[in-house]
Formats: sequence, structure tokens, C-alpha cells
Amino acid sequence: MRAVVQDRYGADPEGRLRLAQIARPQIGPGEVLVRVRAASVDRGTWHLMAGLPYPVRAAGFGMRRPRYANPGRALAGTVAAVGADVTGLQPGDEVFGVGAATFAEYACARADKLAVKPATLSFEQAAALGISGLTALQAVRKHGRVAAGQKVLVLGASGGVGAFATQLAKADGAHVTGVCSTTKVDLVRSLGADRAVDYTREDALDGRTRYDVIIDTGGNRRLADLRRALTAAGRLVIVGGETGGRWLGGTDRQLRAQLLSRFVGQRLGSFLTSENATDLGTLARLCASGELTAAVDRTYPLAEAAAAIRHLLDGRVRGKVVITV
Repeated sequence: MRAVVQDRYGADPEGRLRLAQIARPQIGPGEVLVRVRAASVDRGTWHLMAGLPYPVRAAGFGMRRPRYANPGRALAGTVAAVGADVTGLQPGDEVFGVGAATFAEYACARADKLAVKPATLSFEQAAALGISGLTALQAVRKHGRVAAGQKVLVLGASGGVGAFATQLAKADGAHVTGVCSTTKVDLVRSLGADRAVDYTREDALDGRTRYDVIIDTGGNRRLADLRRALTAAGRLVIVGGETGGRWLGGTDRQLRAQLLSRFVGQRLGSFLTSENATDLGTLARLCASGELTAAVDRTYPLAEAAAAIRHLLDGRVRGKVVITV
């Protein structure tokens, strides 16, 4: 099969990723072989490709060299085969979710990390949901505990996670303010934000408005600034967006937030996304009902996976970048 291949860690996608012919992956008893139709790119894709920060390698992705053929994880496609212990899925089913080395014609995925694709979504839209959608859902509902009538601020509202978080908070009845750059204001408004703030012209954290929940996907504002814009009992959810550092990757801000949260009335912190079929099913239902949609900025063919990651790194993405197979 055709697949993107990476032999060594490195931050430069053009110098690390190449297209090759490799054998189809073999599935275990609880796994599914998926004929990939689309796979999305997110910031985590770069971290896996670069092997940075170093704890990423210790998390099971390979210490000295990449464990998997490529850094792709979110996918959508058709079930080609199922393991002996898999129930509820069968060959021919259209699915989406999280797998391994998904920048390929075929990829393995655990059955409990897949859900049936809504008929209303294209494969490209469904692939965009896998990781960013899960992260946004858990940020808004489990950790942000967004409720009707609350004021919610989404920093980075035009990005992969931010675009989903904006829609989810609005679907839960919140008054949503989305922060983005000038060229993305129209997108954020189209996602349902009650107010779209261009950060080049206005500081949403100036303290004039206090928010019940802040979901920060930007990763470049001080904790003091974020706390100033929170209510006394507000919640701050930091979702990735960190930069720099080979050991902590900038996550020291998340660690400081969690430590400080023990001593103040505000709830401050971050989380690791739980990849599970239950939450994927929730996303599917929200998409089927029209409450959630995937904003796909651009698609790239499999052979241009490096260009897709470069486009993400350039910071001009409106929503999600997707690789089609």
C-alpha cells in the first residue's frame, strides 16, 4: 500500500516525510483495519513527527526513532477487516476516529476508538473530528462545565479545537466570545459566536468583561492575564497551544495553572484528551442534528502530507487541514 513514511524524528516535515510502498498493517483481536479515505492534521501531528517535547517519545511513540510509520492519527474511512474480538463493526461500515499511522491507504485502529460516520458528513469532515473534536467536547463539557447562560471566551476560536469549542459552547446555551486574527473573524461568526474579537485590535483579557469559562487554545497569554478575565469562581481550561522547550514544550504554564488552582477560588488547569467511542458517538449525534460541523480549510493529497503540515505550522489555517487518500 502507499503510505507516508518517517524514519527519524525532526521538526522539518519536508525533510522527514516521504511517500513509499509498505505492507498493510496487521490487526490484533480488538482492532479494526480501516481503508483510509481522509486523515486530519493537528498540532499533535507535528509533536509526534518532531518527537518533541521529549516526554512524547516516552509516552509510547518511540524513544530513539518513531515507533509508527508516520505521525497521522485522526482518520475516516471504510472498515476493511475486524479482529476476532470486535463487535458492533463489520467490513463496509463507514467510520471515523483515532488510529495509528493514518497517513496511508490502510491503518489500524482500536475498535473502542472508532464510531460510525454520520451520513451527513463527508470523509474529510469526519476525519477532522477525530482528535480536535474530542478535545473540544471534553474541554467544554467535562472540564469547562459550560452551562446555559454562562459567558464563555474561546482563545484561538478559528483553529481546529477552537472552532469546535465555539460551536459546542453555543450549543450548550452559552454566550460565546471567540478570539482570532483579522482574516478569520468571518469564520468565527459563522460558527455561531455571539461576538468575534480581532486580537490585533482589541484585548479580550483587559478585564472589562469577566467570563465564567475561558478555553485557551492559543498558549501565549500569561496566567495573570487569563485570571483577570475570569469570574471569582470561573474555570480556565488550557488546551495545548504551548510552544518551545525540548523537555516541557511550554507546558510549564499548564503545570503552574494546576498548582495555583489549589490555592484560589478559580479552577485552572489542563487535561489529556480521552480517545473513546462514547464521545465520538456524541460528536456524531451533534453533527447529525446540525449543532456541530467541521470547518475544513484545505485538503491535500497523500503525497503532499508534508505540505499539509507546513500549512498548519504557518498559522494561517481556518479550521482543519485534511489529507485525502
